[in-house]
Amino acid sequence: MVNTTQYACLAEKVVFITGGASGIGAAMVKAFCAQHAKVAFIDIDASAAQILLAELPHAKLWFRQVDVTDPPALKQAILDAYAAFGELHVLVNNVANDRRQASEDVTVNDWDQCLQINLNPAFFASQTAMSLMQTQGSGSIINFSSINALMGQPHMAGYVTAKAGILGMTKALARDYGQFGIRVNAILPGWVATERQLASWFNEDEQRKWMDAMALKNLIRPEDVANLALFLASSNSSMITGQGIKIDGGRL
Repeated sequence: MVNTTQYACLAEKVVFITGGASGIGAAMVKAFCAQHAKVAFIDIDASAAQILLAELPHAKLWFRQVDVTDPPALKQAILDAYAAFGELHVLVNNVANDRRQASEDVTVNDWDQCLQINLNPAFFASQTAMSLMQTQGSGSIINFSSINALMGQPHMAGYVTAKAGILGMTKALARDYGQFGIRVNAILPGWVATERQLASWFNEDEQRKWMDAMALKNLIRPEDVANLALFLASSNSSMITGQGIKIDGGRL
């Protein structure tokens, strides 16, 4: 469902999104642009980013190709986006890679790489954003966990561990940054019907299994998740922090 709520408080606000070129990230870029926000996003996929930029010719956008496993490059991108727009109000730590791999086959390098993509960037991006947000006395950091952090999932030990770590980090940073008026929350999506998921793992058989376990018998779309991000970024959620909010259609 396309968002129909206009948050006046988001107009002209500056939003930074990691992994914003496709999937849920692209849906959030579009959703914040529809709120007349200024949106900076990064992604390793420059081709997908250029397609997205072409779809939003009148939006106030900033993009850079960044590998988030390089913390200095990630930090510099946030600082440069801040310099371009002059402020930073919302950080969305969305980037992830949910690669499947049998636990017995995971090497030390595989494990480290998984955490370098799915956990570490959220901390270092938050650290940089906090240093900028605290000068204005407010801000919203939105982390992306997953309901897999609560359920477990076969062949995803590293991803599940990282997403569980995101929940702990969200609690810790909410406590650390609250004194500066900065809120930190996490979104825990269920299986979202992105183009990548539909092309890779979320086939018709898997869709039936998940739908059978959901109270609401509809697929979760990237736009549904983007709507929750808008709410957590807005002043309507001004007293919500340290929370992990599921959007899973009431999976039982």
